[in-house]
This record gives sequence, C-alpha cells and structure tokens, in this order.
Amino acid sequence: MRLIHAAAASTLLLAVSACNDAGASDVDDAATAESTEVSEAQQIATQFLEAAGSGDMNTLSNLMADEFVWHNEGDKTLPWIGNWEGKETVLGTFLPAFGAGLTTTSWSTDYTFVNGNDVVFMGTMSATANPSENETGVFSWAVRVHVEDGKVKSWNWFEDSFAVSKAYHGS
Repeated sequence: MRLIHAAAASTLLLAVSACNDAGASDVDDAATAESTEVSEAQQIATQFLEAAGSGDMNTLSNLMADEFVWHNEGDKTLPWIGNWEGKETVLGTFLPAFGAGLTTTSWSTDYTFVNGNDVVFMGTMSATANPSENETGVFSWAVRVHVEDGKVKSWNWFEDSFAVSKAYHGS
C-alpha cells in the first residue's frame, strides 16, 4: 500500500510538471522544491543500502537499531531466508550465511520511493551462488527500509527467489 502512495506521488509530480507547460509555474516550483528534498529517512536508508552493498560493517552496525529485523522472502532451504531479529543476530549469523551463499556480480538501484519513515529501493542484480558456482542471471529486486529515531529498524527484501534457489541448488 505504501509503495502505491509513493508511486501516486510521483505521478502527481509529473502531472503538476505538465501543468507548468500550461502556465502553472508556482505549483511546479513548489513540487520541484519538494521533490528535491531528501528526508532524513531517505538519507539513512541510502547510507544503509550503500554500506550493505559495499560490505561496510561498521556503518551498517552504526545505522542499525538494536531491535533490527532483516527479512528475506524465498526458498526456506537457503540458509539466509527468513526473519533475522536483533542487530547481533543479523551481524553475527545472517550476514556471514548470506556472504557464504551468494556473491553479487552486478547491481543497479533504479528507483527510490519515500513515504514518511519508509523508503523503497528497486533495481536489478545478478549473483553467483557460491556452493554451486552457478549464475542467477539478472533479476529484479526491491527492498522496503523502515527508519525510526535515526536508525534502520527493518529491512524487508524481495527478489526473484526462484532464480536464486535454482542457482544455489545447482539446477
């Protein structure tokens, strides 16, 4: 539901921009000013995404709430799929399991949507499943990041888990 609101806001900004062509410059200026502002939630979520992607565990840890939840949907036979609750569990158990299982080979972040304290990033990626050395191929991903009190409280990851599972299991 929140993604729909963010997409609707983007559509609204495009409509307001189109109105500018018809002479509504004051409305367009306000929409442009608002759309270029980056919220604290977006800044923190972006820093977190970049830290996760670069392996910067110090920044990741500093941005993560103690009661952080990392959730990955998908094939439960993969060692990193499921709910990982608590900063120490994520840093000490989840991230090593994920790193041992999958190596990202390409990555792009193509879209960012913000709705209050929730930030959604969408893009494409590819990876190699380490146990089988099979490639996933390029697939779409999305993540919803929730920020509270200057810390990332949750990370809800969505990907083509079928492609990842096939590569991991060597099929």
